[in-house]
Amino acid sequence: MPKGFFWLILAQFFCGLADNALLVLGVCFLQEQAYPGYWAPLLKFAFTLSYVLMASWVGPLADGFSKRDVMSVMNLLKILAVLSLLMGMHPLLAFALTGLAASVYAPAKYGLVIETVAASRLVQANAWVEVTMVLSILGGVVLGGWLIGMGSANPGLMDLLGIQDRPAWLVQTELVSGLAVVGLLYGLSAISNSGILPTEPKVPHALAWRDVRWLPFWRNNRQLWADTLGGVSLRVTTLSWGVGAVLQFVVLVWAQTQGGLNLQQGAYLQGVVALGVMGGAIMAALKREGFKSRKSLRWALLLAVLMPCLAFIRDVWVVIPVLVLAGWSGGMLLIPMNAMLQRRGKKSMSAGRSIAVQGFNENLSVLMMLAAYSFMVSWEWSLFTTMVLMSLPLWMAAAPWLMSLRPPASAA
Repeated sequence: MPKGFFWLILAQFFCGLADNALLVLGVCFLQEQAYPGYWAPLLKFAFTLSYVLMASWVGPLADGFSKRDVMSVMNLLKILAVLSLLMGMHPLLAFALTGLAASVYAPAKYGLVIETVAASRLVQANAWVEVTMVLSILGGVVLGGWLIGMGSANPGLMDLLGIQDRPAWLVQTELVSGLAVVGLLYGLSAISNSGILPTEPKVPHALAWRDVRWLPFWRNNRQLWADTLGGVSLRVTTLSWGVGAVLQFVVLVWAQTQGGLNLQQGAYLQGVVALGVMGGAIMAALKREGFKSRKSLRWALLLAVLMPCLAFIRDVWVVIPVLVLAGWSGGMLLIPMNAMLQRRGKKSMSAGRSIAVQGFNENLSVLMMLAAYSFMVSWEWSLFTTMVLMSLPLWMAAAPWLMSLRPPASAA
């Protein structure tokens, strides 16, 4: 791997660790402040919104400046979002600010991968990125669960600092210490970025109005969708991201309604899914699945079958292998699809712009799926009905592979 690549991996790990711990703390914060249950998926909705609204901007931003510097500044913006939450900003607005930073961070990060790694090693590079991301998810949800317990069982940050009277501008919450740890992790990510080799802007004057208008972005979007291989990969990753976002919250709901667990223990179950994704990502890299992308669609079918099964499981020790297998399926599916999509995008447009197109479609899917899921929760639909409906996009993703299994029609 190129020099500086593993500093990129370390910076991503700290950033992802903080993002996932923040989501768990955010759900706890909503419960602590007595918000209705359907607000929880709206946190992820607010986080994701900028990926869609800023889609025409984030690619030029990533291409117009040193990507290392862009990543550092976005980490500082996330620290500001955490402070704003503690100072009384509405949780949805605070998560929207964090998502704004993340939407610019993503094309800078993946753009560095595309620009510095040879095409023949993109599958391995994506496996490194994915495994690190999964480790950060695993560590983040476990850390978030631990920080929830720490807030209620141990002295708060104010006590440790010797501050007797809580400042008037600080929200009344037991999560001050936990949110402070999240801010520290964002700081460590910004520091780790200093080890990444600086890159020169790839597109001069990238922030000119002609470059950030929606019309050029839509041209790029249509171009990638029209690509034979890129279009298939984009459809699969788009649908899978939406389902994966819902699965995060379904695991928490299952833990509290059918597993007899609390929110902290449910967060640990999210880590079980992350372990499965990591195993699938490693296996995809070892088997060089990037060269068999269409065949990998069978994993979407397996995941579609597994999701409704959660509604019938009551035992934690039964659900654990099911969640591991679900995560494994996701890893085996997304790694080759991401590699294929990046190769096709790099050939037809700049790295930052191709990642922005991918991020727009994937996160638009996340928004739509989370909105649908929030509606189902607010109307108290059963878990089985919800999971059947949420698995339909995966059946759509697997359609090309299913069609390839059909025997050719006999000649008349």
